[in-house]
Amino acid sequence: MSALPLKRTVVAVAVLAIAGCANRAADIVPRHEDAALFADRDCAQLFEESDRVQLRAADVAYAVDARVGNNMVALSLGVTVFWPALLAMRSDGPEADELAQLKGRHEALQRAAQRRGCGEPPAAMRADRAAELPLAVGERLVYRQRSHANAAPRELGLRVSGLRRDRIDFTADLAGEPLPGIWRQDLAGNPQRAGRPPLLAWQRLLQPDLQLGQVLMGELHPADDQGPPAHLRGQVVAQGPQSIAGRRFDVAVIELFGDAPLGENGSTRLSGVMAVDRRSGVLLRLEIECANPAFAVHRRLVRVDSAAP
Repeated sequence: MSALPLKRTVVAVAVLAIAGCANRAADIVPRHEDAALFADRDCAQLFEESDRVQLRAADVAYAVDARVGNNMVALSLGVTVFWPALLAMRSDGPEADELAQLKGRHEALQRAAQRRGCGEPPAAMRADRAAELPLAVGERLVYRQRSHANAAPRELGLRVSGLRRDRIDFTADLAGEPLPGIWRQDLAGNPQRAGRPPLLAWQRLLQPDLQLGQVLMGELHPADDQGPPAHLRGQVVAQGPQSIAGRRFDVAVIELFGDAPLGENGSTRLSGVMAVDRRSGVLLRLEIECANPAFAVHRRLVRVDSAAP
């Protein structure tokens, strides 16, 4: 096994035959990068760079898959690019060039880690990284949630159950009743699709280190995760420090718009706003208006309960 195994586990890869001419990942020759470039990095730094490279490769794979429309690679939280999975994808032009660079860099990082004897990456988040976050294990984020602006609010709780190298885990409750599943989100703020609580959630929308003016694209999945998703787009319209619920956050505000399914073959518009913490991806506010009630929600952080003694 390599010294730098995939940061995330491949959940599902469906390989189908594709007609036509296209570059395949097997034809993409890694662009050589010298492992000596990383000789001054310790194991933790090598792991972090490997994570970054694989996350970017996953983004490229997702973009290719979405454009081609074949749904060949099932990507969600906990999924990164498994290089052979790109065999069935049409990657060419700039994307093929970037994948060649990423493959070469990933292989160089593996060699550098092997020379250092780094072994397996740790599952737990580094203590210094955890100390920078605006939340801690055991604390409960409390949201006021409504299905629409005039609905009666209910209290949604997300209690931090684990801080991992690449994600944060929460247990969820609604109006005091525990919800099944685990709300797992990456450090950009994208929740896992499979096995999550029955809550409206987005997939591959948020990126690390959001910047003002940045354009985003992803999907919005209903609470029951049944039926087609909404296609979501967004743009970062504001960012900066802000105190919310007694905590200091580095906030990115994102204007949302898109199309949601309605009826058998129809669609309807959706619009709204999202605010997240740029350091942890923690959701601070989500307001979406849509004629399809499955995609309408008002969710706002109102307090943070301390960890139980």
